[in-house]
Amino acid sequence: MTFPPAPESAAQPAPLTFADALAAWRAGAYDEARSRCAQLLEAGPPNADILHLAGILELDRDKLAARTLIGRAIALREEAQFLVNLALTYNRDAENDLAIAALNRALELKPDFTHALNNLANLHDARGERAHAAALLERVVLLEPEYGVAHYNLGSLLFTLGDLARAEAALRRAIELDPQHVNAWNNLANVLIAGNRKPEAQSLLEHAHTLAPDSVDVLTNLGILLRNVGRIDEAKAMLERALTLAPDNAPAWNNYGNVFVELGDPDEAQRAFARAIELRPDFADAWSNSGNALKAAGNIEAALDAYRRALACDAGNEGAHANLVYATMFATDDGMAIRAEAERYAARHDAPSLAAPALHANVRDPSRRLRIGYVSPDFRNHCQSLFTLPVFAQHDHAACEIACYSSAQPDEITARLASMVDLWRDVRDYDDARLAQQIRDDRIDILVDLTMHMAHARRAVFARRPAPVQIAWLAYPGTTGTPAIGWRMTDPWLDPVGVAGIDAQYTERSVRLPDSFWCYAPLEAPQDVNPLPALCAGHITFGCLNNPCKLTDATFALWSRVFAALPDSRLVLMAPSGGARERILERLALHGIAAERVRFVGFQPREDYLRTWSQIDIALDTFPYNGHTTSLDAFWMGVPVPTRVGRSAASRAGLSLLANLGLPELVTRSDAQFASVVVALARDLPRLAALRAGLRTRMQGSPLMDAKRFAHNLEAAYRLMWRDWCERESA
Repeated sequence: MTFPPAPESAAQPAPLTFADALAAWRAGAYDEARSRCAQLLEAGPPNADILHLAGILELDRDKLAARTLIGRAIALREEAQFLVNLALTYNRDAENDLAIAALNRALELKPDFTHALNNLANLHDARGERAHAAALLERVVLLEPEYGVAHYNLGSLLFTLGDLARAEAALRRAIELDPQHVNAWNNLANVLIAGNRKPEAQSLLEHAHTLAPDSVDVLTNLGILLRNVGRIDEAKAMLERALTLAPDNAPAWNNYGNVFVELGDPDEAQRAFARAIELRPDFADAWSNSGNALKAAGNIEAALDAYRRALACDAGNEGAHANLVYATMFATDDGMAIRAEAERYAARHDAPSLAAPALHANVRDPSRRLRIGYVSPDFRNHCQSLFTLPVFAQHDHAACEIACYSSAQPDEITARLASMVDLWRDVRDYDDARLAQQIRDDRIDILVDLTMHMAHARRAVFARRPAPVQIAWLAYPGTTGTPAIGWRMTDPWLDPVGVAGIDAQYTERSVRLPDSFWCYAPLEAPQDVNPLPALCAGHITFGCLNNPCKLTDATFALWSRVFAALPDSRLVLMAPSGGARERILERLALHGIAAERVRFVGFQPREDYLRTWSQIDIALDTFPYNGHTTSLDAFWMGVPVPTRVGRSAASRAGLSLLANLGLPELVTRSDAQFASVVVALARDLPRLAALRAGLRTRMQGSPLMDAKRFAHNLEAAYRLMWRDWCERESA
């Protein structure tokens, strides 16, 4: 008898294991991994590995739930990895101590656990304990040389500590281990930027941009560098893309504002800076840049307030403090107040370098050929070249070897200047320490600062005292406030001899050149001086083409009596379009000067700017910061510039220029006298026309354009300072 075959039994599913949940997590199937963990925990008994994995899966969703799960795992089995992940459940700021305690316990269990050391370093960094954090990361990369994230963290931390060389090495190693690590490329570029190696940094950022076209940090940094090299449209596009991707990114807004400063649009710049500050109220750089935009628009008091706010946010912000020092000169003629601000800057920013000894091996021969070094970011098509070109052309190379250290983006003027000197160094890529050492290596005897507290100055280079004699000249007649600069150039008009308190306004010793602080050349082929415009117009046209930051309320008060006495007169001013002009008109109206009497021009190429002077009968000087270069340009075009003398050197610039032109009758010492002199000149058209016709010839025959005489006087001053150093060193 046969029996039918027994039915086949159904296959039983394999029981779910921890390995299944782990595999799903590693494959990125997080929902499936969560489900498997939940099933395993429900089936019990409690398992430390399952609880730990379940906690990891909750880290990005619910840190409290993650903490509970991982805590249960630790209760079952205390393990270093569990403690590392427990630390991740704590708030980095509010629960920093708890996270550090968890990691320290992990290291007690496993002293060389590199992940614990790396995370502990990040927590100490968050507490501002950066040196300790760096030491921990040094240990990590020593224990695990292939740990790319640790090299990245170490390099980023060393950058914040100012250790650029070690930061660069660590970040390059991070990139070597992970060439796709975009943040490492970006931070390495930041290191190179800080070391003034901007072309290299730009190449790195361009590569990073190919790896991650939508990295906001890369777009922002690349926009900054493109702006620095004059590629404004590309910079603007980069920053606009960054803001499209991250509209709440304060650094991108800050740098977007800087683009509009370059474009001469302070209104748009101010809007961008205001947005950056709204997003980050303690953003010192944005406050400082906002001050620059306000200054460009002629709102000097608001600019000063913005610089002070920047320093309140970051007392060590060197750029903001330099801006404050320079801007103070436009707001007051109190020389002692200006000196005090400059000294505050020096005390904060120069002190570390001044504490180091300054030893010089220069040969102490008072009669030998001197090595003179000039330092400037403006060896280019810049108003400074109106003064450096004529002097460099007349230097006595038998007596002086001339070296220039240029941070300028080269152009045709750069090439002309370079052809006139014995040694030309393009130092755009030099950081301050390297530049100071180069100056020492070049054995410069006398180092001349042509920038002082103006934009892109190299103050930290001078603080290192690379030359035995250091001098301030040309940027403006004032003081640097630092013991690193021993001398300043001036003249008998800017700083009259024997006047009480004059020399006390400066921390430097003053050397008065015999005639003038300036020696001028117009650069372009001379335009002819045209006849007096008033002869055809039927009214006097006054003009002021100075930077709007000089248009202070003191200036408008000075002018108000003139316009009240000459109701048919007109005024030409230079200012950016938009809100700046509206605010100037509002302020003028408060001084009785109606808007219909005022015409504006924008910032112009030099040829057009000089042509604007041909439409003006009399230039109105500013106060307390007189016109300097602008007044010389006016004289060159036949336009007289009556002046009002004040207490500071900058407010005696008009006196110096007119004294050298032999026109003391245009110098005034009160607002009332200024109005009287200007009105009398405006009402005497024959005298005004004759003055216009002869001004250029008068200039050409004056010390203001006698480059050979000026260079001789300058070199004599250098020799005096050099002999003084030799005598003091010998003593």
